[in-house]
Amino acid sequence: MLGAWLTRGLVMAVVHAAAMTLLAKWSVFHPTDQTVITSVTLAVLVGVAALWSAIDGWRGKPDRGRAWFIASLVAGVVSGILYVIGRAVFVDQTGTSELGAALTGGAAFSALLVLVPAGLGLFVGSRVRRPAPVDEEPEPEEYDDNDGSGSQSGQLELPEPEAEPAGAPRPKPSPVSRPAGARGRRRPTVAGRSPSPRPR
Repeated sequence: MLGAWLTRGLVMAVVHAAAMTLLAKWSVFHPTDQTVITSVTLAVLVGVAALWSAIDGWRGKPDRGRAWFIASLVAGVVSGILYVIGRAVFVDQTGTSELGAALTGGAAFSALLVLVPAGLGLFVGSRVRRPAPVDEEPEPEEYDDNDGSGSQSGQLELPEPEAEPAGAPRPKPSPVSRPAGARGRRRPTVAGRSPSPRPR
C-alpha cells in the first residue's frame, strides 16, 4: 500500500512539474501562441493518469482507489515545489515568493488533474474483462517397450524355476500328500482287534 501511492504520487508530481515548466518556458518565447501547446500538455497529463489507473483497475490491484486518492494529494504538493525549482533554474530565476501560490492554487489544480482522470480510469479498467487463461494440455509421456533388461515395461518378470540336478533322489510323498481316495479306503482299527473284513 505504501509503495503504491508513493510511487504514483512522485511520478505524477515529476510529470506535472516538467509540463508546467515547459509551458512557462514556451510562454517566454511565444507569449501569443499558447492555446495549442497548453491543450496538448493538459491532454498528456490527463492521459497519463487515466491510463495508469485503468491498468490498475484492469489488474484488480487492491486498495487502488485509496492509493490514487493519496497519490493525487502528494502529486499536487510535490509538483508545486518542483515547479518553483524548475522555473527558477530554467526560466526566469523565480524566487521563493512564488512558492505560496504553487502550494495553494497550483497544488489544488494538479491534484484535480490526477484525481479526476484516475477515478475515470479505475471505473473503466475495472469493467474490462481479463482474458481467461488457456489450460495447456500436457503431452503424453512416451515409455520404451523394452528397457534393455529383456522385460517389457508394465509386465512383472517372474524368476525361472531352477533345474534339478541329474541323479538326485526324489523325496517320498508324505501320508498327508496322498490322494483323498486312498486315505478313505483305510478303516480305523480298535486296540487289540484286527479290522473286520468289508462285506461284498
